[in-house]
Amino acid sequence: MPTEASSLLLWINPLTNAVMTPAVNVKIVSFVLPARNEQESIVPLYRRIVEVMNTTDYEVEWVFVDDGSDDGSFAAMQALHEEDKRVKVIQFRRNFGKAAAYSAGFRHASGDIIVTMDTDLQDDPGEIPLFIAKIEQGFDLVVGWKHRGKGSFDKTFPSKVFNKVVALVTGIPLHDFNCPFKAYRRAVLEEIDIHGELHRYIPVLAWSKGFTLAEIKIKNLPRMYGTSKYGIERYLRGMLDLMTVVFVTRFAKRPLHLLGLGGVLTCLSGFSVLLVLTIGHVLYVAGIVLDSSWNIHDRPALSLGILLMIVGTQFFSMGLLGELIVNSVTNPDRETGYSIRRIVE
Repeated sequence: MPTEASSLLLWINPLTNAVMTPAVNVKIVSFVLPARNEQESIVPLYRRIVEVMNTTDYEVEWVFVDDGSDDGSFAAMQALHEEDKRVKVIQFRRNFGKAAAYSAGFRHASGDIIVTMDTDLQDDPGEIPLFIAKIEQGFDLVVGWKHRGKGSFDKTFPSKVFNKVVALVTGIPLHDFNCPFKAYRRAVLEEIDIHGELHRYIPVLAWSKGFTLAEIKIKNLPRMYGTSKYGIERYLRGMLDLMTVVFVTRFAKRPLHLLGLGGVLTCLSGFSVLLVLTIGHVLYVAGIVLDSSWNIHDRPALSLGILLMIVGTQFFSMGLLGELIVNSVTNPDRETGYSIRRIVE
């Protein structure tokens, strides 16, 4: 069960004026659990979740997603299904990444509350009731914050820098965007689209829709089996994904506001350069300015000014085309980005 050391940090989204209302009649909690080569930890995690959830009044289902494992992970999942028909198993044909695994798991989960955790036993199932309680209080998304025990300095420092940058850019006061331990109301996952590697930015996508967030301090347990699959490259990819998220949440429906602004500023810069050169050239031709360097035909800056005008016009044109696309295409069917070999349910 949760320890007394656990604490809560809560935020109501200022983007919406809606009153936060508690969830009622929650019957099913779904656990969406992506795994890749976690054969040893799958069954112990399942047993621990069963132990915790048996102390509650909720019905439970498990949705395991085998993300291209080449060990016995799928066999372990399939054995759990034979033992407990509440266990669903989705097997990918190859490794498609965590975002794809989440997306597939969310599509096949039927719960009123959906909980995600890593399957390496570093998330403590004993803290699940904390997350569910905050959802029941009316929050739409509850995010875990592994505030200590995350490992050596070479792991904690990049994580802190990454989270500080994301919080600064997005304006969302979360401490741990990468934490996989989260709980969602079903409505959150019905309104956001997860593709690429945007799973770490689910709170940002939900916040932009006006959903409310809560953050809970949780423990980070030592890994018992296998090896970590994360390295510094995930933070580099994360920074690139941050640019995508900022564009999607702020400019996806109004691309002209971004591209048009860049086009206007670039055109103004080019126009200013050409205006100065033209005035100088006119004064030189009129004999008012005798310095021959003002002869516009001898100024390399003339090419710069023309280039800036052309680039600015292209930016503006792309913004207009973006606006036309956004307004002419509604509810496009996005490709899933993954391929399922089989579903056991």
